[in-house]
Amino acid sequence: MFYLLYLYYADVAQDYPLLNLVQYQTVRVALAMATAMIVAVAMGSRFINWIRAKQGKGQPIRSDGPVSHLSKVGTPTMGGLMILAGIAAGVFLWGDLTNPYIWIVSGVTAAFGVLGFVDDYAKVTKQTSAGLTSKQKLLAQVVVAVIAGILTVLWMWRSPTSPFLETSIAFPFFKDVLLNIGWFYVAFAAFTIVGFSNAVNLTDGLDGLAVVPVMMAAAAFGIISYLVGNFVFSDYLQVHHVPGSGELAIFCAAMIGGGTGFLWYNAPPAKIFMGDTGSLALGGALGAIAVATKHELVLGIVGGLFVVEAASVMIQVGYFKATGKRVFLMAPVHHHFEKMGWPESTVVIRFWIVAAMLALVGLSTLKLR
Repeated sequence: MFYLLYLYYADVAQDYPLLNLVQYQTVRVALAMATAMIVAVAMGSRFINWIRAKQGKGQPIRSDGPVSHLSKVGTPTMGGLMILAGIAAGVFLWGDLTNPYIWIVSGVTAAFGVLGFVDDYAKVTKQTSAGLTSKQKLLAQVVVAVIAGILTVLWMWRSPTSPFLETSIAFPFFKDVLLNIGWFYVAFAAFTIVGFSNAVNLTDGLDGLAVVPVMMAAAAFGIISYLVGNFVFSDYLQVHHVPGSGELAIFCAAMIGGGTGFLWYNAPPAKIFMGDTGSLALGGALGAIAVATKHELVLGIVGGLFVVEAASVMIQVGYFKATGKRVFLMAPVHHHFEKMGWPESTVVIRFWIVAAMLALVGLSTLKLR
C-alpha cells in the first residue's frame, strides 16, 4: 500500500528524502519483516487466551506418541493465524500490490491456511488427532496448486526472458539448462506446492521444530527472489531472470517476521501450536515461491529437512504394508529420535542446525554453476 502511495505521490515525496526510501525493495524487506513480527507479537497473549477459552481441551495429543508429549495436553492450536496475520500486514503495507506473483503466492497461502483452519477446527471439536480425511485435504490442495501453476505460467509467458522458461524446469549447478515439459509443468508445479505443504505439516510435531526451518528457507528464498528478479544480479550469476519475482523477497521477509513473533510464544514449552493452519499455509507459500522463481529443485535442497521428514513417513508406511515391520521406531523421523531417548530440545536444535546447513547449500547453487 505504501509503495503504491509513494508512486502516486512521487512528486511530493521528492521533497521528503526519507519517503524516497520506500521505492527500494531492500528497505521494504526490512519494514515488512518488522511489521509482521510486531503484529504477531502484539496478537500474542490476548489471542492465546481467547483461543484457549474457545478450544477448551486444546489440540488432541497422539496417544501412541512419546510419553513426554502428554504434558502438552490442553495447549491450544491454530497459532498459525498469528503468522498469517503478520504476513498479511507486512505484505499489504510494504509490497507492490500490482505484482501478480505477490497475489499468486498470497492466494496459495490464504487458501491453504483456510484448509488448515478447517482441519484444526475438526480436530478440536471432535477431540481427535484426525481432522479432515487425507483425500479431502489432498483434493483441495491440488485444485489450488493447479490454479496457481496455471496463473504463474501464463504471467511468465507474458514477460519472457528465455525461450519456454514458463514451462521449463531449471537445474541447479548448471548454466542455462532448461527442460521444457510443456503444459505438464503445471502438474510439476502443483506437485511442488502440495508436496512441500504436506512436508512442512509432517515436520510440525515439536515445539519450534517447523517454524525455524521455515524461516531459514524463507530467508534463502528471499535472497533468491531478490537476485532472480534483478536483471543485473541474475545476469552476473547466470541464473534465469524472472521479471517481477524480486517482490517476493518482501513476502519472504514477512514470513520471517511473522515466524519470529510466533516463536516468541511457541518456544519450549509452547503456549500455542502452529497447527495445520500455519504449517499447510507456510509450506504452500514456499512451494509457490519456488515455482515463481524457477528454483523448484533448489527448494528440495533448501528445505531438505522437510523432504526427509516426509520421506520417513512414506518409507515407514510403505515398508510396513509390504513386510508388517517398521523401519523407524516412529514416524515422522523426529519422533524416532525421541523414542531413542533424545530430549525434545536436543532433537529440535539439531534439526535447526541441519536446516541451516541445507539453506546455505541451497544458496550456494546460485554461484556454483
